[in-house]
Amino acid sequence: MERYDRHLITHSEHPIAAPLSGDAFRAVLAVAMQRPSGGGRLFDLGCGQAQWLLTALTGWSRATGVGVDISEPCLDRAAAQARRLGVADRLELHEADAARFAAITPPGTFDVVLCVGSTHAFGGLLPALAAARRLLAPGGCVVVGEGFWEREPGPAALRALDARPDDHADLGGTVDRVVADGWLPVNGHTSTLDEWDEYEWCWTGSLSRWALDHPDHPDAAEARATADAHRTGWLHGYRGTLGFVTLVLRDAA
Repeated sequence: MERYDRHLITHSEHPIAAPLSGDAFRAVLAVAMQRPSGGGRLFDLGCGQAQWLLTALTGWSRATGVGVDISEPCLDRAAAQARRLGVADRLELHEADAARFAAITPPGTFDVVLCVGSTHAFGGLLPALAAARRLLAPGGCVVVGEGFWEREPGPAALRALDARPDDHADLGGTVDRVVADGWLPVNGHTSTLDEWDEYEWCWTGSLSRWALDHPDHPDAAEARATADAHRTGWLHGYRGTLGFVTLVLRDAA
């Protein structure tokens, strides 16, 4: 019987695993790769299926990448894709907690450090940036993706996200925190409502289809219930309230 892994299913149509369109994703990556001129070493903290790394390695022939994630199925999928793309010799993948792995990685090693949608693994935005700063080589940059409040969250949004009002600032407050921490934004992308909608429809739709296509699977009912609950929380809770910004940062010190 087919293995059930929710993350692989929900991101099967959107492997970036964040609310960015393909064009926006590639534009942000291109800015991040400007300084290493295609020969840089990248580290993705919470890489999932390693879409950022795979795209960099296929687009810049001298780039190398390291990815760490706790999901073995995602890493297996990334490794298989790397072999298909012919970049497996330039990619290292590690199944580990991102924060713990980062702490034992030699400092000053990487030209680009990515942490998009994974700051929770470090306890929040600023702890994630502290880990990234330690890993950066001189002149390197960080690509970080973080949620923010588009508007004040109501009870429905907070319930759907299992969040508190102080879990995020607004966009201006989020950027202010980053700047106050000693970073200078050199590029960024604020996800649009259309990008959010595409991401959420892919997430819920892929899981719903899987449940319908595998009615005899022991996890089919759980998959459908998860898709239903997520769709309800999104459409009746946080749609238009939770935003997402992806920033390219350099150390201003």
